[in-house]
Amino acid sequence: MPGYKGHIAGAVILGAGALAAVNWLAWFRPEPWQALVLMGCVVLGALFPDVDTDSRGQKFFYSLLLIINLTLMVLGYYRWAAILGFLAMLPVVARHRGFIHTWWAMLAIPLAVFLLPVIFYSVAWQVLLPYYLASVFGYFTHLVLDRQLA
Repeated sequence: MPGYKGHIAGAVILGAGALAAVNWLAWFRPEPWQALVLMGCVVLGALFPDVDTDSRGQKFFYSLLLIINLTLMVLGYYRWAAILGFLAMLPVVARHRGFIHTWWAMLAIPLAVFLLPVIFYSVAWQVLLPYYLASVFGYFTHLVLDRQLA
């Protein structure tokens, strides 16, 4: 099983390949800023399954969330910062290699993340769909690299 650096590398390589493929196939053509956010979602998705362990990956994940949350607050996006803060607490209630390392968690956890803005802030789900898919893809890379996808 790779460490957090292996999960980041796998997510970046496979995520960039997937993004290039959907762009080349003309399924989705993101703006440069969207591509960066999508890659961020892939990396966060790849790191999420191990955030319930005391590891460098956990520190990296939460450091990244802290930077994103602070940026959201500085820019005045308090609602988004609140959602991110709430979601950052979820791994505390999970057991490592329990439900977090399953294919259905790969679909359900990112879905919960992206449904909150749809429900509470009336954001169109179509706007968030690429970010959901990027997060699921990152999560998928983690499970594949850990050989946990069953």
